[in-house]
Amino acid sequence: MAHENSGRTRRETLQYGGAVAAGLGLAGCADFVGQSGEGTPTSGGSYSVTLSPMGTVAFDAVPETVFTVFPQYADMAVSLGHGDAVNAVYVPEMSGTTMNHYYRHLDGVSFDWENLHDPLSDGLSRELLFELDSDVHLADPAWASTQQNWDRGDIEEVETQIGPWFGNFYSGTRASPPEGYDDYEYYDLWELFEGVAGVFDAHERYEALEQVHTDLVDTVQRDLPPEDERPTAVRVSIAGDGESFYTYHLNKPGYWLADTRPLGAVDAFAEEDWGSLWGQVDFETMAEADPDAIFHLWGLTPSRSMSEMRATLRDHPVGSDLTAVQNDRVYAQGMRYQGPIMNLFQIEMGAKQLYPEVFGEWPTYEDGDGYPELPEDEQLFDRQRVADIIDGDI
Repeated sequence: MAHENSGRTRRETLQYGGAVAAGLGLAGCADFVGQSGEGTPTSGGSYSVTLSPMGTVAFDAVPETVFTVFPQYADMAVSLGHGDAVNAVYVPEMSGTTMNHYYRHLDGVSFDWENLHDPLSDGLSRELLFELDSDVHLADPAWASTQQNWDRGDIEEVETQIGPWFGNFYSGTRASPPEGYDDYEYYDLWELFEGVAGVFDAHERYEALEQVHTDLVDTVQRDLPPEDERPTAVRVSIAGDGESFYTYHLNKPGYWLADTRPLGAVDAFAEEDWGSLWGQVDFETMAEADPDAIFHLWGLTPSRSMSEMRATLRDHPVGSDLTAVQNDRVYAQGMRYQGPIMNLFQIEMGAKQLYPEVFGEWPTYEDGDGYPELPEDEQLFDRQRVADIIDGDI
């Protein structure tokens, strides 16, 4: 498909240093070529970052305009001090409001989402990408090639005429990539974040935040009760018919589970094989599993109502007898599309919901509350330290 500006040369300040084509598989995590630290390009002003499936991407300057689809990348940009560079994010009100639920606890950190484009409102649009003219597209070209009316030629046109792709989608679920990406590599959330930090030449910020994450996970896992004393749990969203649940595994690989996996809860559906990380079950199947705790995915976002969820369970003849309902252990959860800052808060939230006797009670959540203000001595990570890192005070 031709575009009005399809004859323009590649952007002068950014260069794509590798092919999207398969065959550029990587061993292990992201490889950073020529990194010199916090926001300072190497000699000659260029630096390179290597990540599957793109290969090596070379930059002559830190990107000033950034296209994202899923909010984990917008959260990464905020974490690295470049939130104002983002020009698009999936369902801006839902994503932005949820992100700001967390950010309001970090001095000086916020995300201005109100004028952002929704990249999927009418399907992934080449016209929108050309209109935005972004320095980098934090999205997986393998995933983009599967979208309606997209093919490999469109991927190459965007990268050569606008700016490079940089993202990895299929690590979220460890699903198989599309045909032609046989050497696709998988990363966990923080390895992926390391790659994005390379894009912004902000490796020191990444390292500082990664240490906060390591300390948080150590804090949680050090005090977990023995496995046979841990609660059973499920992560669900209620289906539109009100008679079934979409339910998700808790402890499988994939960065969509980066907040539940460290918590070590017993997945009530661990033995279920849905062919992916999620499946659909009815109330009778839920009653057979009868989990101690129910995590309502999206419950902290403006797109789902916890009061409606609780009412649906309470008013259902089977749901009302569930142990989690009877014991008031139906909890709001955030988004599986989580970046590093979202991940910190969601690990803390889940730890308190699962193990209140160890980490302190989780406050009752009502629609619109946002993330609650916790007493300082019950916070599982240092908010001011995180805010300082985002602000560049490493």
